[in-house]
Parts: sequence; structure tokens; C-alpha cells
Amino acid sequence: MLTKRQNLIEVMKGGTPDRFVNQYEAFTLLMGVPCSAYRRTIKGGEPSTDGWGVTKIWPEGTPGAFPLHDPQHLVCPDVTRWKEFVKAPRVEYPLSAWEGMMERAKEVDREETFALAFLTPGLFETCHNLLGLTECLVNFYEEPDSMHELIAYLTQYQLAMAKEICDHLQPDGIFQHDDWGTQISTFLSPEMFQEFFVPAYKKIYGYYKERGASLIVHHSDSYAATLVPYMIDMGIDIWQGVLSTNQIPELIDQYGDRITFMGGIDDGKVDVEHWTPQLVRQEVRKAVTENGRLHYIPSLLQGLPFSIYPGVHDAVTAAIDEMSQEVFGK
Repeated sequence: MLTKRQNLIEVMKGGTPDRFVNQYEAFTLLMGVPCSAYRRTIKGGEPSTDGWGVTKIWPEGTPGAFPLHDPQHLVCPDVTRWKEFVKAPRVEYPLSAWEGMMERAKEVDREETFALAFLTPGLFETCHNLLGLTECLVNFYEEPDSMHELIAYLTQYQLAMAKEICDHLQPDGIFQHDDWGTQISTFLSPEMFQEFFVPAYKKIYGYYKERGASLIVHHSDSYAATLVPYMIDMGIDIWQGVLSTNQIPELIDQYGDRITFMGGIDDGKVDVEHWTPQLVRQEVRKAVTENGRLHYIPSLLQGLPFSIYPGVHDAVTAAIDEMSQEVFGK
């Protein structure tokens, strides 16, 4: 029987896996790197402020935290003056701050799973966290020079952070969050996305790969089918969070030899208040039947191995195991 890591490799390369990769089983996520600006926001709890000064809140009944952009909390009210408002968090920390995570990284059985540094937010999300979503999108049209400058600044921060992560943890790869679309469309046109973000991400992901962090998993639980060629160009190996609206079988046919798709079990269909095991099994069967064995990982769309409603994630895991027994005979 293949290890979880070996089985994932077989799926990615179009080889001979002996079962479906079951959601996140092939990853060990290294959470809470000291140099990350991310700060955890508690569901239903008080707001939290991250290293960029962005304040987020996670109301009950919603799938995640989102920034407060009222005048009191908005970090950068004018992108043309971004240098006055945007200050990168520190990335250099004493060895003592890293010791706990370094020990966790060493304990990962890397024959069994990939040790991935967990990173959030990415470049686009940081931009709209700082500017407000509507203003951010308008600025790509009205203030492109300032947006290019801001993204270059964020990229240098990401590269400095990447050096610290690679120096201290020697991860097998990274798991990066950066949502690029809604359920039906991308936030930016492909041409605009290529102009503003592809060169930056090529630098960041290229650096990680140069340092031996060879597996790049990018989370965007959205429609982004039109961005897949750019994902490949950036160096993304697995797109996690692929909504079924992306027409996954067509993406696999066209791009499966270069990128693997993880998702296909839409949270909006199964991670609901009145979910049932029967509903979960139905949606899992549909996903694996349509998307096949290769270049595809059945998974919920969440950017971490959990569900909003208790029991859903475990039910999906059990249903995928059932389908492995049925399809692979194991």
C-alpha cells in the first residue's frame, strides 16, 4: 500500500494510485509561522488585528473572518499615499520564537506526508484587506501605478518571509491562501490578473522551489478556471478549493498533466445546517465519478481540514474512503 505522500504523487503525475487522496491526508500543515502577519480570529469572538493593522471579525453563521473597512479600521484610505499607511510587519525573529515550530517540522514523517508551511493572506487578499474590496478593484483601473508599487512592496515582504521559513523549517512546500474570485467569476480579468499578479507570484513561488519547498498548493475556493494557465505559469502544483462551477473534468482534460485540482465537493451543498450522511455520500459519489482518479483530489472547499457544521468534514472523509473501496477495491 502506498503512503499518503506516494499516493498523492501518483495522482499528480497520472500514475497508478491505489486509492483516492482523501482531502488533506497527504499534508501536514505547519501553522503559525512566527514571521506571518496572520492572526487567528475566533468565530463569534472579539475582532483581531493582524500584523498589517487589518482588523477582522468572524460573525456566527458565516464561513470565515472578513476585515472591517469602516473609517475607524480601514488601514489605507488612499492608494496613491500607500507609503504613509502601509508598513510591513517584521519578519526577523529570534531563534527562540521558532523553536517550537522547528521541532514540529522535524517530527513530520516526510515519507508519509508533505510538510507544508501554512500562509495567509496572499497578495490579492492583502491588497483588498488594506484598501477595502471595492476601492481595491477600482484602483486597478484608476491607479495602476500605485497598485503596482504596492504589490511590489508586498512581494518583497513575502520573499523575506519565505527566506525565514525556508531557513528555519525546510518545508516540503507551502499552502498559500489567496481567493481570486466569486462562485461565478474572477475578481479581475485574466489579462489584468496576469499584469498585476503573475510576475509577483512567479518570484515568490520560484524562490520556494529554489529552496527545496517544491510542492505549491494554492487555495482559492472560487471560480478561477480562466486563471489556470497563469497558475501553471506561477508554479502552482495543486489548486485547492475548486468549485464544481469550474467544470473540473474539462480542466483535468486540458491541464491535468501540469496541475492537480483539489475540491469538487461544494460546501454550499453539503456543509449546511440540515446536512445528512446520505446527502454527503451522494455529493462525494458525484464528484469522484465525474472527475476521475487522476489529477484530482476529492475535498471540501474549505482552506483547512474542517467544516462549518460539526460532523460534515468527517462524513466527507468517510464517504471518500467508501468510494476508494468501491472504485479501487481497497
